[in-house]
Amino acid sequence: MHILKKPDLSDPKLREKLAKGMGHNYYGEPAWPNDLLYIFPVVILGTIACVVGLAVLDPAMLGDKANPFATPLEILPEWYLYPVFQILRVVPNKLLGIILQTLVPLGLMLIPFIENVNKFQNPFRRPIAMSFFLFGTVFTIYLGIGACLPIDKSLTLGLF
Repeated sequence: MHILKKPDLSDPKLREKLAKGMGHNYYGEPAWPNDLLYIFPVVILGTIACVVGLAVLDPAMLGDKANPFATPLEILPEWYLYPVFQILRVVPNKLLGIILQTLVPLGLMLIPFIENVNKFQNPFRRPIAMSFFLFGTVFTIYLGIGACLPIDKSLTLGLF
């Protein structure tokens, strides 16, 4: 047995909304069976139809077949992994490179604790957090640009 809140049809505001064709959800509408049986399947099938339609209209083309004996000279990861790739590429000791790469997520996990040093919401009133943020942003962009350059120019960015 379930309990439904019945509408008060003597309420003038509800009667006015009903007269305009509004107010069906004034008192709440149960999710079963209205949404779960009638609305959700239509949305899910519509989404699937859109994805299939886009796949048929604009299919993804296959690239060249992989050749394990012809590795390209410079293999680059996706653009968002350039900074950590640059760390691994530039550091001469690979174990140290892996340790430096693991410091990236550890540093990101420290952000909430650094933010809680100062309770102000204004970024100009949080100098420690803003300093870490600006330094990290500039250093990440520097490493990302360096990853696109040859190894001999990657640390200096070819500037000197």
